[in-house]
Amino acid sequence: MPTELFRKGDHLCVAFHDLVRGDDGVQANQFLVIHGGESALIDPGGALLYTPLSLAMTRYVQPRDLTWIIASHQDPDIIGSVDRWLMYTSARVVCSRLWGRFIPHSVPHYQKDTGADRYRLLPDEGGEIPLGNATLQAVPAHFLHSVGNFQFYDPISRILFSGDLGASMIDAPYAPVADFTRHIPAMAGFHRRYMASNRACRWWARRARKLDIDMIVPQHGLPIAGHENVQRFIDWVEGLVCGVDLLPLEENVFV
Repeated sequence: MPTELFRKGDHLCVAFHDLVRGDDGVQANQFLVIHGGESALIDPGGALLYTPLSLAMTRYVQPRDLTWIIASHQDPDIIGSVDRWLMYTSARVVCSRLWGRFIPHSVPHYQKDTGADRYRLLPDEGGEIPLGNATLQAVPAHFLHSVGNFQFYDPISRILFSGDLGASMIDAPYAPVADFTRHIPAMAGFHRRYMASNRACRWWARRARKLDIDMIVPQHGLPIAGHENVQRFIDWVEGLVCGVDLLPLEENVFV
């Protein structure tokens, strides 16, 4: 069942979090933001998820009516289904300009109306994505799992859709984290290996503190909600030793 993260007036944010069945693949979350008759699907996933997601979202919007398909980065569990969305919707794809030439490799054959005009390529500094009379903000989070990585901030709901930052490997009902300290072990191993460096983490933390965030919603695992937990998460990321920080000075096994 989808979870409504926010609903007020004609603004709606929905999480789909249980569409990967059994051991078919890594469990991933997908997100739908609707405002004023326009809609954005954030990190829609790979081919494994196209059919269940397109069916699940019909209670909110018909896939053919989507305005945007938004990708935080280039991984298959983020945007591997792009060929289906290009074929069966008229939505434009939003991604980093670094990946604009690579994502079409997921489209196996040339298709009419799937050319450059179907992409909105973000510069490194990010930008705004119009959604009716509102906007989503593309927030740079480079080197936090991908060299061209973006998160997406919704000023109305004050939700930061954070991609893989904040991802947790946990088997639990989809609900905000209740005890942040106990939640850290579910995040730590992934972040130590998949985030590039503490410098990248500190760069992100300074930017995140400028946003008014009520909830951080990663693409894997549970959301982090409430001012105290959000600030504790930002502090944790800021101090994280990860990636190249852990490379040994002498040749041995990377831990």
